[in-house]
Amino acid sequence: MDSTAPTPQTPVTPTIPLAVTDQQNSALLDDTLKLLTAGLPEKADSRGLTEIDRWAEVLRSSERPGLAKIIQELKLLNEQLSTPDTAAHDIAETLATLGAETVKVADETSDDYSGPLTRLGKLLIKMGNALSR
Repeated sequence: MDSTAPTPQTPVTPTIPLAVTDQQNSALLDDTLKLLTAGLPEKADSRGLTEIDRWAEVLRSSERPGLAKIIQELKLLNEQLSTPDTAAHDIAETLATLGAETVKVADETSDDYSGPLTRLGKLLIKMGNALSR
């Protein structure tokens, strides 16, 4: 490589906060519940990874407190699902943690999201239990 050539740089991710409406939040929650209610997606199914990415972006842009642990667990889940040799038990633990944290946020929510978030949390815990068997 030529020493005078510029060093390649990773493009900077914009720091402009994502504006998410209540309608978009509801649609994302509904989409996720439909995906998970249909059963545990196959690891190779990219829809799950797409949903994880969508959730991570929405949660990062949210001003709600207590979401850092969920964002961290979503990142971990994405890494686990993207790695071919991740043990099912590890994914199960992450799903159970995500479920518990989601239920915690639902308990602290006083708007229309409490019910669906509780359902999502319970589904994640149930899936974690199914994977750990």
